[in-house]
This record gives sequence, structure tokens and C-alpha cells, in this order.
Amino acid sequence: MRIHRHWRDVPSEGRGAVVAIGNFDGVHLGHQAVISDARRIARAAGAPLAVLTFEPHPRQVLGRADGPFRLTPFRIKLREIAELGVDILYLLRFDLNLAALPADEFIDRLLVGGLGVSHVVVGYDFAFGRGRGGNFALLQKHAEAGGYRVSQVSVAGSDHGIYSASEARARLTTGDVAGAAQILGRPWEFEGRVQHGERRGHQLGFATANLSVAGMLHPALGVYALWAGLRSGAGGGLEWWPAVANLGRRPTFGENEVLLEVHILDFDGDLYGQRLRARFVARVRPEQRFDGLDALKAQIARDSARAREILSADNIPESVSGATKSTTESAAR
Repeated sequence: MRIHRHWRDVPSEGRGAVVAIGNFDGVHLGHQAVISDARRIARAAGAPLAVLTFEPHPRQVLGRADGPFRLTPFRIKLREIAELGVDILYLLRFDLNLAALPADEFIDRLLVGGLGVSHVVVGYDFAFGRGRGGNFALLQKHAEAGGYRVSQVSVAGSDHGIYSASEARARLTTGDVAGAAQILGRPWEFEGRVQHGERRGHQLGFATANLSVAGMLHPALGVYALWAGLRSGAGGGLEWWPAVANLGRRPTFGENEVLLEVHILDFDGDLYGQRLRARFVARVRPEQRFDGLDALKAQIARDSARAREILSADNIPESVSGATKSTTESAAR
């Protein structure tokens, strides 16, 4: 996937694409429907498939975020978009200047003059430009003069409701990671670099890989069954391991910082400094305080057994077909 970070001076190979436009936070099933429709049109026309999105998220720039809200941090968002077969990513920096650009100028200067789009595909609720003054109707109005076509994808959902990032966030923050996965079309994922901890896990006989979640949207505090993704050597594929993790403040030890402590089942190795992908499958229990280390150790053993049971069932992530499996990751380049 080729990435263009500017809309001016785009080379010829980056122009003439069929473009799906949106913030795509979560890259959930509704977003995937928009990109899938753009892919269908692009393949039929023999044109490149492109996605136009913005970083940082407009809510962050415009002061509409009252706390961590992003379902997919930058790195994960790019990987999920790349895995949908996208040829070109227009990754535009969202700032106050871009926010102030009137909708008609966004079309004429950016889409037509800058990117030379051949077809624009948007979702049912797409809005753009200063004050969100642009919509599908305005794109239609400018289409003939701009030399492009435009399509709108109708609302996507299931019997449980519309696929939306806000609903996925709501489910996630109550600990319903399985419900969030129904909207995302895959398990919710967090990724970080393993940091040094207090080594209490070693003392308890359950070594953990510790990840900071400071400033990040995360599930409700508790214990979770998840898949831990690790690189199998330099340049190797991704290997998935069953794991149990505590997401919390560790009240037994009087701690306050929220930390994700991942105990990888059947794994013995040094993970400090490595990047770890944590794909959340199910909540095992809420966080709780224990009266002593023996009680905590016994509960961890029960949690590990329960996590192993959950991960051996049918809700294993699609990319995992056994207890461990090496895969070739489609990374954004």
C-alpha cells in the first residue's frame, strides 16, 4: 500500500483512483462495507483503490474529545486498512487550516485538483468541510464539472443494530469485548512495547508481559482471555499464543496506574522491549482485591484455566487456527 501524506503534487500513479473517504476509526464492518464497495468499483474500472483518511482524528483537533476515544490507534488503523486490499492511502494531516476549508473547496481543490479522483465512495452519514457543511448531495452537485462519479453506501448493520464506532466504544468500555468484536468484524486489539515491571508475576509463578495503556481507550478493568501476537524472530511472521491478562490497577498491591499484564500460556522467554499485539476475546471476571498472595495465586490459576477453555472454543480469531500459529502479516508500507 502506497501512502501519500499530502494532497498537493501527487504523482501521476497516485491520481485517478476510486476513493473511499472517512475517518474510519475502528475500521469496523460499516467502514469495511464502504471500502468494499470502492474496491468493487475500482476493480471493474481497472483503477487503483484508495482510502482518504485523516490524522490526527478530527475530534481531537476540534476539542470534541472528553477523554480517550480512539478504537484503533494510528499503527493498527493503517494495518487494518492495508489488509482490505487498498492500493493507495491518502493520509492527510488534519489541522485547523484543513478544518476551515469550505466543503466546495475541499472538492474542487483537494479531490479534483489535488488527487484527480475518478470515483468517490462515502458512507450514509458522511459530512466534510468547514462546519461539516459538505455531504453526498454536494459531491453529486460537483461531480459532472469535476469529472468524477460518486456513490453512497447505505447504512450497514445487523439484527443487533447499526455498525458504529460509538456503539463499539460503548461495548468495549463496559467490558463486552465480544460485543465490540461483532461490530468491528474482528477482536478488538491493543498493541504496545513490553516494559519492565515489578516482577511480581515471576514471584507468583505467572510471568507477565506488561504494557502501559496510559491515555488509551481500553476495556473495563478486569481479567480477559486474549491472543498474544509476537514476532517469531527478526523479519519472521507473527505467532499467536493463548494468554490471560489482567487489565487494572492491581488493588492487592495498592497500585493506581492502569496496566495490562499479559501472562502467555505455555510460553517461556524474555519479551522485554518487544512489541506485543493483544487481541481481546472475552472477559473472564472483573478486577478484584485479594487478601494475600496465596489467594491471588490460586485465582490466577483458575483464570488461566478459564482463559484456556475460552480460547479453545469456536470464538478463536479468524487468523488463528490452533494454540499457536505463525502468519505472514500484511503490513502497511
